[in-house]
Amino acid sequence: MAEPCDLDAVSLLDAYRRGALSPVEVMASVLDRMERAEPLLAATWAATSEDAMAEAGASAARWRAGRPCGVLDGVPVTLKELIATRGLPKPMGTAAADMSPQPADAPPTARLREAGAIIFARTTVPDYGMLSSGLSSFHRLSRNPWDVTRTPGGSSAGAGSAAAAGYGPLHVGTDIGGSIRLPAGWCGIFGLKPSNGRIPIDPPYYGRVAGPMTRTVADAALLMAVLSQPDGRDHMSLPPADLPWHDLDIDLRGLRIGLMRDAGCGLAVDPAVMEAVTAAASALADQGAIVTEVGPVITRDMLDGLDRFWRTRFLAEMEALPPARQALILPYIRAWVGAARDYGPLDVYHGMDQMMRMKLAARDLFGGLDFILSPTSPVPAFPAEWASPVNDPARPFEHIAFTVAWNMSEHPAASINCGYTADGLPIGLQIIGRRFDDVGVLRLSRFYEAVRPAARPWPTPWL
Repeated sequence: MAEPCDLDAVSLLDAYRRGALSPVEVMASVLDRMERAEPLLAATWAATSEDAMAEAGASAARWRAGRPCGVLDGVPVTLKELIATRGLPKPMGTAAADMSPQPADAPPTARLREAGAIIFARTTVPDYGMLSSGLSSFHRLSRNPWDVTRTPGGSSAGAGSAAAAGYGPLHVGTDIGGSIRLPAGWCGIFGLKPSNGRIPIDPPYYGRVAGPMTRTVADAALLMAVLSQPDGRDHMSLPPADLPWHDLDIDLRGLRIGLMRDAGCGLAVDPAVMEAVTAAASALADQGAIVTEVGPVITRDMLDGLDRFWRTRFLAEMEALPPARQALILPYIRAWVGAARDYGPLDVYHGMDQMMRMKLAARDLFGGLDFILSPTSPVPAFPAEWASPVNDPARPFEHIAFTVAWNMSEHPAASINCGYTADGLPIGLQIIGRRFDDVGVLRLSRFYEAVRPAARPWPTPWL
């Protein structure tokens, strides 16, 4: 029988209603799992075990009285540390951080509290969330439960690791170029990058979103129903919409799906990754979808231009710090931004303009399509100690060509496990929907979840 910490949130809530499980039992199971696994995985920061058990006790009393306080009452959840929690510092994964307590909950934190979820830990990130790994000057190195010599990905590094390891069912990450989907793909879980603005965040920025990281699609839908509630602090958020988050049925007959094998630039796709993604597309075609191959959405100029803009943006932030704090930032990141000192104003402008170029290219590519499939990452998880699959600050984004354009174009996109390499590392399938069709992405993901080959048992490297 599965331990309570390994149950999905939908099952936990059903068990609470029936009195078959108590939030106290579940929270104790989650904390026990975390205590055993954290020495290996280093996925969390600022865990609040005593407070979590007290909240679980209060939730258990509400369930016994038949008066749960919200739709997630008593369900354990972790938050990526970039998402502010009132009264706690926000270290941003870096030894250079300002460790002052945050004055208010960010929108996702506030929505989870209102729904009754138990926020028991914050998940780790690399310095400033700038890497696709768990390499940090503040935290111990986070690792992938499937193979602890490999990275869980990033920047939602700890969230991906925690979800795969069974630190409860619900985890919230953020994504500006692949930071939900890449860890989801490398850790074998489900991760949704919603349409930009679907989940209010603070502070908002071009391409930045928050989203669910879970073991099942239904749990991600459950989180979306909570996190997508309005919050006036996000001036870039979408108008509130009453969407059918829990209606995950879909008829594939006649759906037009593009299969993107080539990202247009960056790393070549590993043969095992291509085989698994192609098999997933074939499985959907067998169910009535019309699958056709499509070309890439991104170009080398787009990727390099965005790199220039991001380097310049972070250089400005870094140089606002006192020199002693700058010196604490991960050397890889300091080397990455250093090139920006030689850029001229037109270099930076043309770099920023690539966000619009990506948006226009995505519009043209989608055309008559309902969805696009691609690899989430061209390669499996790389060594944990590396900053990226290339591990070269001069070439930092060779692995995000399949993911980053959908942040800039505002399309919803998910990663779902579609197979494993010969040495057992998960492979992610990216499912991209039309702008604002978050529910459609969840529906197609749920359909594929039901027809894909049986998943392997979740990893247990702590045993």
